[in-house]
Amino acid sequence: MTVPTRAPDRLSSPISAGVGESAVRPDGTLKVTGEFAYSSDLWMDGMLWGATLRSPHAYARIVHLDTTRALAATGVFAVLTHEDVPGRNAYGLEHKDQPVLASDVVRYQGEPVAIVAADHPQTARRAVALIDVEYDLLDPVVDPSTALDEATPRLHPDGNLVRHVRIRKGNDAVQADVVVTADYEVGMQDQAFLGPESGLAVPAEDGSVDLFVATQWLHVDRGQIAPALGLDEDQVRITLSGVGGAFGAREDLSMQVHACMLALRTRRPVKVVYSREESFFGHVHRHPARMHYEHGADRDGRLVYVKAEIILDGGAYASSTPAVVANAATLGSGPYAVDNVTIDSYGVYTNNPPCGAMRGFGAVQAAFGYESQMDRLAEAVGIDPVEIRVRNGLAEGGTTAAGQVIDSAAPVAELVRWVHDLPMPPPSSGDLRSMPGGVSNSTHGEGVVRGVGYGVGIKNICFSEGFDDYSTARVRLELVAGEPVASVHTSAVEVGQGLVTLLAQIARTELGVQQVTIEPADTSVGSAGSTSASRQTYVTGGAVQAVCQQVRKRLLERRPGYVGSPGDMPLRELLVDGPVEETVEWRHRPTTPLDPETGQGSPHVQLAFAAHRAVVDVDTELGLVKVVALDCAQDVGRAMNPQAVVGQIHGGSAQGLGLAVMEEIQVVDGLLRNPSFTDYLIPTILDMPPMQVEVLELADPHAPYGLRGVGEPPTISSTPAIVAAIRAATGLELTRIPVRPEHLTGT
Repeated sequence: MTVPTRAPDRLSSPISAGVGESAVRPDGTLKVTGEFAYSSDLWMDGMLWGATLRSPHAYARIVHLDTTRALAATGVFAVLTHEDVPGRNAYGLEHKDQPVLASDVVRYQGEPVAIVAADHPQTARRAVALIDVEYDLLDPVVDPSTALDEATPRLHPDGNLVRHVRIRKGNDAVQADVVVTADYEVGMQDQAFLGPESGLAVPAEDGSVDLFVATQWLHVDRGQIAPALGLDEDQVRITLSGVGGAFGAREDLSMQVHACMLALRTRRPVKVVYSREESFFGHVHRHPARMHYEHGADRDGRLVYVKAEIILDGGAYASSTPAVVANAATLGSGPYAVDNVTIDSYGVYTNNPPCGAMRGFGAVQAAFGYESQMDRLAEAVGIDPVEIRVRNGLAEGGTTAAGQVIDSAAPVAELVRWVHDLPMPPPSSGDLRSMPGGVSNSTHGEGVVRGVGYGVGIKNICFSEGFDDYSTARVRLELVAGEPVASVHTSAVEVGQGLVTLLAQIARTELGVQQVTIEPADTSVGSAGSTSASRQTYVTGGAVQAVCQQVRKRLLERRPGYVGSPGDMPLRELLVDGPVEETVEWRHRPTTPLDPETGQGSPHVQLAFAAHRAVVDVDTELGLVKVVALDCAQDVGRAMNPQAVVGQIHGGSAQGLGLAVMEEIQVVDGLLRNPSFTDYLIPTILDMPPMQVEVLELADPHAPYGLRGVGEPPTISSTPAIVAAIRAATGLELTRIPVRPEHLTGT
């Protein structure tokens, strides 16, 4: 196989830090200096460029499609439509309901209709514009609340319901002294990663194909690509290329099949790189939600029941909607002890953009609902928002809405107390730069008020509901230039979270070596599952720990009776007889499916908790918000790399801030209105406040090293904390996020 330039390199890590230390990232310097090879940097001599024709309509029939003019253009090597899909024209993460290229109907704006390969990217784009398509426009289904009505057109043969999860715990007829109800709405958030979708497909002489791509799950990609190409899985080889962020959006296919189709047709390497605008159309987003919540409590504020209806807009295709629906349901009563829970969670098809995985995965939407309710309940009972959370917080031994017993730490009350007791930020200095909108001189402090709010979140770690969740790791230990070197090979994807650093730390700890090499992730080794669900440290970390222990056992067999720590093992002597290599497929403890009628079971491997305290200044005249402080306490079980843990908490909190006050994809009649970073706003360094972070290490006895997933919980609790602070400052109800200026000024 010919390897493209800027292909992934082995990452060598000679640093001595092991588990529990803040090891230096082997990819860090390369990324800072611009030497790191991202997927958009891939290059091969003689390669062509791919481009995609996308539907401009949310819902339409394709009446006529003519590629004649595009094919005749100079420099064009191929123009392909659904008729050219070599295998099955359908793919999808959980349901194979999405066409590789639309055939008779387009169901969302941006759906791929045809693809082009040309000798220059501009030539390819011009050729796309020469493809003639005639559409018969249909009335789009855009309201998720009415998508299930009998009168609403069916977008798929089985109707518009993707999944309905029922939670029935305790007595749904129980009464309470204090009842609060409200409707809430969550807008559509984008993952907004900085590196748009890109990759390079290279055809082989035998009709197989190599794909170098930025993704989150190599083996599931292969499992969807191969049937679409009409190939066996072993004829599709995938190598991970540098990933410029993901946050869930790279779990679904984007350009993978298209690049491979064009490469196999032209017999030339084909590179595809999306523009920023195309990226907004080319990946899934966070599900918008409409939620109705009812909380009942006794006069002391202790929860008696929680009832909720949650409607999640899945858009045109299923993606991971079924799992998001389950998360919203099973976590829908929050990190609180409550004996009686009635929740109905729905995922529905519409002609809005497809929605799928994004950091927090169903728990984010539910948390805005239940945390807003806890503040309402505190006010109705007449107690402090902190106290209502302390009184009701889950603890070890408690049960979730799904009836699952929590058999490790659940320090909800402790986390809330931690953030409450942290020092408050000083009063505003009067410096205009510290005011809401002050950097643009839009205020001199008139009408600025301060508020404080709290949020707590609960999140499942790893895959759930009986999914066969595992990771494969291969470790080779050998002498290189007289020194012991361990190489670690998995298909686990590094998306910036620091996994390659951590795997080297584990190998050093378990084997007592200094030099560790992380091999590029590819499909030549068994699956490691997706880099999602905060699972890779748990599952692939567990796999590397287990395989290192196997290697150590093999080494000890060369010296019977040896007793000592890995660091004292005479590796040079033991490796003189040759290298040792082992492969392990590692699984965490099993989970169970939900009971279809009651939603009861043990669906989750592990649960994680985080709490935030937000302090905000609000200019009530202009409707501007400045988050002054966003402090967090989180239980991480074991801080495998303390600096990386704090970094994850900062990053997750930033995305929660974005959802609270600025980030929303604007969709009108199914059409996306703001596909750019000019009009879709994400937090910058000027928007992020200082953070005090308290990391608790309450080991989970069921997890490798006692660790607990870190990446998602801070995204969940930060958003409701910020909105609660804005409510406290303004006295407004604020039942929709993101909070916009007009929500604060009434204009």
